Parts: sequence; C-alpha cells; structure tokens
Amino acid sequence: MLKRNAHELVAAAKAHIHECTLEEAKAQVAAGQVLLLDVREPDEYHAGHLAGAINVPRGVLEFRLSGDATLGDTGRQVLLYCKTSGRAALAARVMQDMGFVQVQSLAGGFDAWVAAGLPVDQPQALGFD
Repeated sequence: MLKRNAHELVAAAKAHIHECTLEEAKAQVAAGQVLLLDVREPDEYHAGHLAGAINVPRGVLEFRLSGDATLGDTGRQVLLYCKTSGRAALAARVMQDMGFVQVQSLAGGFDAWVAAGLPVDQPQALGFD
C-alpha cells in the first residue's frame, strides 16, 4: 500500500476540486451566493473569521453535514476556507464524495484573505469594568 503524507493528500484533493480566487470569493460573499464554512478549529474561528461564516471544524465535518438539516443541501453552493487552504481542500473533496455538487475552496485560505486587507469579523473582547 502506498503511504502518502499530508501535503500529498492535499495536492491530490486539489486536483479534484475547484479553488476559487480571492476576487471570486469576495464577489460570492458580497452577493450572498454561498454557504460559507470555516473548517478551522473553534479558537481560530473566534480569533477572527469571514462575516457570515459557520464554524464546522474539519474533524467533525462529515458528522455535522449528516446531522444538521440546515447544512445538508447537496445542491447549495458552498465555499470552504481554513488557514492556508489545506484543510479546506480536504474538506471540499470529502463533501464531493458525500454528494455535494457545488463545493469550492478558497485559494490561500484565511491568511490570503487577511493579507489582501479584506474584512474580518472579530468578536468583541469582554470587558470586566
């Protein structure tokens, strides 16, 4: 059996999915055309995320998609992102295997979005005054 490392798995996934550019993602988000899924861990999400994104960590993705009717529409356009695009690519490939037909991953991930100066939601810190 062939052993592959994480980078090889990501490369294989990216060969089968659509990675959208920042400009494509920005337009889709602005138009409200996509279900935006942040597949990073909760602490990453809470430190800052794209407006309107739902946090579904990569480790529980398949279970959340199977158990949450609001996420289960396999015909809905979905845009996934993570920190740099690896987890999102793997998630997009799995979603395709689950029957989702309009799945894409954000090229460069959250880091590319932030580097481009695009808007990020950051929760307000609690004040203890």
